[in-house]
Amino acid sequence: MNDDRPVLGILLMLGFCILAPLGDSIAKILGATIPLGQLVLTRFAVQAALLIPVIMFAGLKWRLPPDVLALATLRTVLHILGIGFMFTSLLYLPLADAVAIAFVMPFIMLLLGRFVLNEEVGMHRLIACAVGFIGTLLVIQPNFLAVGWVALLPVAVAVIFALFMLTTRQIAKKVDPIALQGVSGCIATVILLPFLAIGCAIDFAPLSVVTPNPTEWLLLAAIGILGTLAHLVMTWSLRFAPSATLAPMQYLEIPMATVVGFWLFSELPNRMAAIGIVITVMAGVYVIFREQANARRLAKIAPPAA
Repeated sequence: MNDDRPVLGILLMLGFCILAPLGDSIAKILGATIPLGQLVLTRFAVQAALLIPVIMFAGLKWRLPPDVLALATLRTVLHILGIGFMFTSLLYLPLADAVAIAFVMPFIMLLLGRFVLNEEVGMHRLIACAVGFIGTLLVIQPNFLAVGWVALLPVAVAVIFALFMLTTRQIAKKVDPIALQGVSGCIATVILLPFLAIGCAIDFAPLSVVTPNPTEWLLLAAIGILGTLAHLVMTWSLRFAPSATLAPMQYLEIPMATVVGFWLFSELPNRMAAIGIVITVMAGVYVIFREQANARRLAKIAPPAA
């Protein structure tokens, strides 16, 4: 039976594009008063607290074989680093600019596929990657002049999440996605707690702990809830619509981030950054459509199954 329900899948992906910038905006607000380590720990602890009961109630398999557990741990470490760098960049960059720069990730994944995994990547897509990088540089340039090297942090986020996605591909078919998210929340919490204990002991500000006020407690909970829901709705969207349908929609996160940034922080990209965002989005969508065309071509020439 065909379970594809593209409208539902599109609506779920749209939900991701709304939830993700909202979570980032709360991190931007709290970053002024809550240490980075405490923010990231709360993000994953809430994820674990939300999903472990769901896993138990649904009877999902959560015990991972050693090889899968090792990859899940690597994936979690990459997730911690990616979120940590993103939260740091949001202290200095406009929300839309930080999100747009991080969208260099598809180009990095394409290059990793070509030069690390030896996948076939045609000249059209390589040129689109170069154009996408130029667009990203246009977004970075005014921010680099304003805040310096911190403007490059979203590029580091893109590299980390490209590796995160490649790692996820290795285990996606071996574990339930909800179970993976729940276990990842537990692993991240176990990893981060000792670092925060050491940070408090040596009085290292980014890894210290403060007592939030009631409003900050609510916002901290919201970071974890929004982050967890964002990843879940993205996962669920892929169950109801083909990835080829949903992939271009991910770029809606950039205009959503622009709206949220203007609404909460009165931020808008300047002219150069706006041009760079448009170039990056167009190059990214072009890469997606070229990949779809290539997949259709390979499907036509593939020999029939015996």
